[in-house]
Amino acid sequence: MSKLPRAILVDIIPPNMTPEDSLARLNELESLLVTYGGFVIVRKIQKKQVPDYKTYIGKGKVEELLEDALKLNVEFLIINNLLKPRQLYNLEAIFEKHAIKVWDKIDLILKIFDKHATTKEAKLQIELASLKHLGPRIFKMGLELMRQAGGIGTRGKGETNIEIMKRHIAAREKKIKADLKKVARNQEGQRNKRQSQGFKTVAIVGYTNAGKSCLLQALTNKKVKIKDELFATLDSRIGKVYLPEINQSILVSDTIGFIRDLPPELIEAFKSTLAETIHADLLLHVIDINDFEIEWKIEVVEKILKELKCDKKKMINVFNKIDLVTPQREKTIRNKYKEKNPVLVSASERENLTGLKSTITEYLFG
Repeated sequence: MSKLPRAILVDIIPPNMTPEDSLARLNELESLLVTYGGFVIVRKIQKKQVPDYKTYIGKGKVEELLEDALKLNVEFLIINNLLKPRQLYNLEAIFEKHAIKVWDKIDLILKIFDKHATTKEAKLQIELASLKHLGPRIFKMGLELMRQAGGIGTRGKGETNIEIMKRHIAAREKKIKADLKKVARNQEGQRNKRQSQGFKTVAIVGYTNAGKSCLLQALTNKKVKIKDELFATLDSRIGKVYLPEINQSILVSDTIGFIRDLPPELIEAFKSTLAETIHADLLLHVIDINDFEIEWKIEVVEKILKELKCDKKKMINVFNKIDLVTPQREKTIRNKYKEKNPVLVSASERENLTGLKSTITEYLFG
């Protein structure tokens, strides 16, 4: 029997969602779990027009999940949505007495972020995102404290502790934001210096795990961490790329990957990391040509770029991993996305990097 922790994945979807979309959502959640720690997975889908007010998933489904969890020795119940504090509290009241933790999707993403953070900036950003996610949940802690003080209807200790926690969270958020502003000012100074030296800047963007870090390494020969997992990159990395046609170098940066339904508070927390993208002269949108979910992943990236007000920037659509597909698949992609003027490469095999550099030269200096 596997010694890996077991988890039940639960997704609540609207009745009109297609089987393909519902499968894609659960596949991504499973990938997140594997990235976090290699869980053994049990998957559940429930079609529901409106989430249950008390538990999000409804009383009948809660009973069914608890029965399955106990039978399968499950240690985690993970909901593929963002839960309200009361819903989380009610679920935890049922499952935690059986030593089963309840997480929503944001909890899981934050755990992965924490695992991959290496710089002080990334750690501050993760703490800020965690505090924003935790803030509403002091409702749950307050209920527990009020119960200890003599009942839900009691004013006093519980309420006072909620206010104390609110003030503590607000004060810590303020301090982190001040520290991140210092980082942002330092980054702005570096950008201004690069600009004064005449360097053009290119930012690599894309869905998480599309091969962005691999492309950065291939273009710059810069040693970077490359892993086949989601969110392997949280910090900005910058390297030089020489463009032989004009005998000039540019700077290329790689940063955090995007994901479906990335909450606004996470995007906000990582604004300083995403600044290289926001201020770049050109974007390289890296797309995994071998991904059967390619279409909606392109849409997700374009949507987030719009939220960052980067959708009007010059952009090259770089379809990566051509070494993994057949000539027919390559031809299909070229035809399907011809309006995006695709540049097809293999970062890992360094195929057509010369063509990509030529296109970059044209977009920046043509």
